[in-house]
Amino acid sequence: MRMWSTIWPVLISCLLLISLNALGEESGYCSTLTEHTKDLSNNNLTRIPSHLSNSIEYFDVSHNNIASIVHGDLSGLTHLCFLKVTHCGLQYISLDAFSSNSEIKILNISYNQLTVIPNLHLPQLRMLDLSSNPYPSYALPGSFGNLSYLSILAIGSKDASSVNVDDFVPLQNISLKKLIFGDGTELQNYENGSFSQLKSLWGVVLKVTFCQHFDIFSNMIMDFDQTQTKKIQLVKLFPDQCTIRTDPFMAFKDLRVLSNLSIVDTWINSSVMVKLFKNIWKSSFEETVFLNITYNEDTPDGFQLPKQNHTTNLRAFVLDGVHHHQYHYPTFNVSMELVNKLTYLKFSGTGMNILPCNLISAIKSLQLLDLSDNLLDESGFWWFGCSSHKVFPALRKLSLSHNRFNDLAEIAKNVNDMKFLESLDLSFNSISIDKPCFWPPHLIELSLSHNNLGNDIFRYLSPYFQKIDLSKTGISVIPLNISSLFPRLTYLFLSFNSIQVIPVDLRALMLLSLHIDQNAVTFISQKSMEGFPKLRTLKAGYNPFSCDCDSFWFLTAFNKSLLSDWPQDYTCSTPPSFSGMRFEMYEHSWLSCQPGLQAAVVLLVLFVVGTALAITVYSCDGIWYTKMLWVWMRMKRRGYKRADRLLNATFRYHAFISYSQHDSVWVGSQLVPELERSGLSLCVHERDFEPGMWIVDNIIHCVEHSYKSLFILSKHFVQSEWCNYELFFAQHRAISVNDDSLVFVLLEPIPPDSLPKKFLKLRTLLRRKTYLEWPADERKQRVFWCNLKAILQTVDQSKILKDVATDIAEMCPLVPVKE
Repeated sequence: MRMWSTIWPVLISCLLLISLNALGEESGYCSTLTEHTKDLSNNNLTRIPSHLSNSIEYFDVSHNNIASIVHGDLSGLTHLCFLKVTHCGLQYISLDAFSSNSEIKILNISYNQLTVIPNLHLPQLRMLDLSSNPYPSYALPGSFGNLSYLSILAIGSKDASSVNVDDFVPLQNISLKKLIFGDGTELQNYENGSFSQLKSLWGVVLKVTFCQHFDIFSNMIMDFDQTQTKKIQLVKLFPDQCTIRTDPFMAFKDLRVLSNLSIVDTWINSSVMVKLFKNIWKSSFEETVFLNITYNEDTPDGFQLPKQNHTTNLRAFVLDGVHHHQYHYPTFNVSMELVNKLTYLKFSGTGMNILPCNLISAIKSLQLLDLSDNLLDESGFWWFGCSSHKVFPALRKLSLSHNRFNDLAEIAKNVNDMKFLESLDLSFNSISIDKPCFWPPHLIELSLSHNNLGNDIFRYLSPYFQKIDLSKTGISVIPLNISSLFPRLTYLFLSFNSIQVIPVDLRALMLLSLHIDQNAVTFISQKSMEGFPKLRTLKAGYNPFSCDCDSFWFLTAFNKSLLSDWPQDYTCSTPPSFSGMRFEMYEHSWLSCQPGLQAAVVLLVLFVVGTALAITVYSCDGIWYTKMLWVWMRMKRRGYKRADRLLNATFRYHAFISYSQHDSVWVGSQLVPELERSGLSLCVHERDFEPGMWIVDNIIHCVEHSYKSLFILSKHFVQSEWCNYELFFAQHRAISVNDDSLVFVLLEPIPPDSLPKKFLKLRTLLRRKTYLEWPADERKQRVFWCNLKAILQTVDQSKILKDVATDIAEMCPLVPVKE
């Protein structure tokens, strides 16, 4: 079948091999963290500075005036991994310049003035760029044979016009994967087999121009085919307005391995284009790329390509950027049988404003169509003479990015005719929504990124969608019922919006990938992220994270291997003291961010303190002191009511006798009879306490109704709890009414060592012996009785007895409580 068309040019491109620009893959080998990076480019340096940090791994001194690198210049950078010295006028590198930098993996010394390819002793080197230097020969030094890990090599010089077999001998046993060769000039000589020595090549970028020596071009192509190279990129293959009379592509028909061809930045005439495609259809090429070319019609009938009598391997036919030399539409005559096996077709940057249905309808096997970066809209894509059902019988993926589409409902209606369409890209258009959209169930992927849609967009999407891209669409809120709206969703991209909160309901989705970067999220909570059993990728960088307890779980417990942009894109925004700090550097107390644990610790501490206090109180007679305090309060309350009682009252007893039960025999047989025979009225608890009354109340009552309180001191007294109570109440009464009513009798010697250490005043009292002591001698007993009777019958007391009583009274609350 033949088809004549007078529309925009049909050229082909398919991404093949990314050219190494400043060795752009360095991030795969070296750290680019800020703390390990030093950029001194454009600093007017004449030499590499000294005293640099030993931790530097990424070092850039490009665009300076560094003429040489010698031993010692980089000696302090023992961890250096990436070194870029471009546009510096570099002329000389000494043999030992990198003797201290054995860890260098990426070295870029392109665009300098090196007249000799330097000897390099870098055992870890992976990527090397030597291009755009004026060395006259491509002969590599023998040291290159020791670069065991070298994977990518860029080499090219305008002054080198020939390639010899011996030039690349050092790389014979090196597993070189990519070669970027040439500097945009034409070679004068090439020895066959020069490149066939590179056995491991899989990709080549050839920056060599040809206009006359096409035999060199053919020999190089055949050598690359022998190295098992799969992809070749030809940059500026022909100079502008070159007259080509022979067929430069004759060698293509003999290729066996090369499968991807890319032609970049090249002027190409229609006559040459015909020769190219005649050979491509006979070659092993499966994919062909035409990137940023200038097309010129130098034949009166334009591009003529009739039917060929052979099969073709071509499966991908793509155009990405074309410039027309003439100001008219080119003419094409193409046999559609030559393209009817294509599965991937891309026309990008062509200025297309109407779909060429007749051309595309001939490609029955087409599965991927990329029409991005054109001038298409609904009327130009679905025009009246174009039936989607007939034009796209097998299409699965369609990209309409960077066009002029507007009506989402109209688009949804028309894609229902594409019965096998699974993926649709409408990013970078002018999409609006004003009526319901009815999507086909077989469409499972949709991209609407970079369209101003707002929060309502979720209501116009399909529940069958498994992958949705809504990046930069003006969304501020994720609907709470998103899991019910899209039950099959596995990929959700929401970058570059104004979302503040990740809803908890999101975890009900079986997401594999979630992009929430470049939003207004201040923290990622455990509730919102737990329950993603299948999550493989999370991108959440460049959000204004708050470095506080809200982010503590995410920082300490979240699996960082799921973060494709960790840690370089995560920094603190608040509080101000942490602003700009890397998230991974933020340190916070683990305990301060665990309220439940804090409460448990507080309770534990309180329990321990309480237990220790209880033990201390118990061991120090705290219970007894508590009882005494309670009774003292009762006494104090009574004291307010009876402050002047003793001044005017008459007493019932001359003395209240306080003694230990163990001393009751002496009290009952001698003390009481002797004193009562003298007419003294005594109060003895065994005899005079009122039955039925509380003991403490009996004690208080007897003390208050007695003129004096007589205490019989002995070893048993010190150990008696009730004796201590009686002493305490009597002391309180003496102090509250300002009288001298305490009388002390030492019945028996009390050794100081037998007393607890806390009874310091009692020890002092016993040492001074300023008290009435019961004598063993009967003659002294008479004096004892006379003195005691005089004290109980007289209001005045001696100062010595008063001081003694006061000291003992102050000491008495410390007396132990044991009976």
